[in-house]
Amino acid sequence: MMSSHPAVVLDLSANGVGIIHALSRKGIDVYAFDTEGPYSKGKSRLATCGICPSPLNEEEELLSFLKKIAMEHDQKPVLYAGADDYVVFISKYRSVLSQYYLFLYPDHSLIMDLLDKKKTYELALKYNIPTAKTFFVENEEQLDEAITQLEFPCILKPVYGHEFRKHVNKKAIHIQNPIQLKEIYPIYRKFGELIIQEIIPGDNQCFYKVATFFDEDLELLALFTLQKNHQFPAQFGTGAHIVSKRIPDLVDAGVPLLKELALKGVSMIEYKKDPRDGQYKLIEINPRFWLTHSLTGHSGVDFAHQYYLYLTGQRPSPKINQTDGVQWIYLVRYFLTYLEKRKKGEMTLKDFFHGLRGKKVFALFALDDPMPFIRSTTSHLWNAWKRKRRSD
Repeated sequence: MMSSHPAVVLDLSANGVGIIHALSRKGIDVYAFDTEGPYSKGKSRLATCGICPSPLNEEEELLSFLKKIAMEHDQKPVLYAGADDYVVFISKYRSVLSQYYLFLYPDHSLIMDLLDKKKTYELALKYNIPTAKTFFVENEEQLDEAITQLEFPCILKPVYGHEFRKHVNKKAIHIQNPIQLKEIYPIYRKFGELIIQEIIPGDNQCFYKVATFFDEDLELLALFTLQKNHQFPAQFGTGAHIVSKRIPDLVDAGVPLLKELALKGVSMIEYKKDPRDGQYKLIEINPRFWLTHSLTGHSGVDFAHQYYLYLTGQRPSPKINQTDGVQWIYLVRYFLTYLEKRKKGEMTLKDFFHGLRGKKVFALFALDDPMPFIRSTTSHLWNAWKRKRRSD
């Protein structure tokens, strides 16, 4: 295998560390960067890691930084991004960065539309994709009107999640009643546009993802589907325990949609199955590697490596047949989810240990690279302890 092209990964969360592990174990030289906070937790011994300027408020500095990194190598590096901020930055400066790096993204306007929950909702309507009942509110009069049509509890979500999380580290705010909504809305509105959405019933196992890798000509080079078992936080969070599972109905629905949208490169669409009508309802579409992508390599698909092979001209064969039943576990988040669900009688210790049986891959735990796991676990447990103290 030709591996003279290095890989550069922007992101040192579990997403980025998963890319590092997938590539470095194939003999590829990996360089990984992030801003100071994530770098301190995620730096890996399997890559040359460092701190980089922020894609949010140091764009020119980051552009110069990346040019310098690329010019240190004889071959163009393959550029990976594990977070929305880096995707937007790379896409925005693609004409310059493409002179130094290999990467594949859809049109910039499509990327920005998919990060905008209003535009994503409009796409769902355009393509007749079922979705949660959604309200867009710009003033108090519209808020009052929405309240008359809402069922409570409901959720308050940012239109631009990556921008909102600069100020508030939440994917969504759970709203119990109209009084709370009227009190909470102006507080969070200061940090960006918001939408109000019904809560689709069903537990964590009602969430599914379809992931694709389309090449420049929109030929499918990788396909993967999965089901969540647990997420953290349990109500509105990210994956903690996932299983590889082929869902033909979602393949039939999701793959043509992503191709129709011309989502070149790696992308993922998330659905939640509504037990009221059995419909899979759109949650979001991401034009990038997603948190649990490291499950794919252990299930016979390996998105990160397919991406590398294609961009370095090695013409990989399509990988569309996956191994089902492989589990992906973010161990500390799975444990904290267990503690949360145990209080509500939704999970027992026996259930927790049962989830550790069978073929599995851990998000961060690795004997050849132990420190990202240790630092992440310490940080999660410390933050959980601080939250408990505040609530006592």
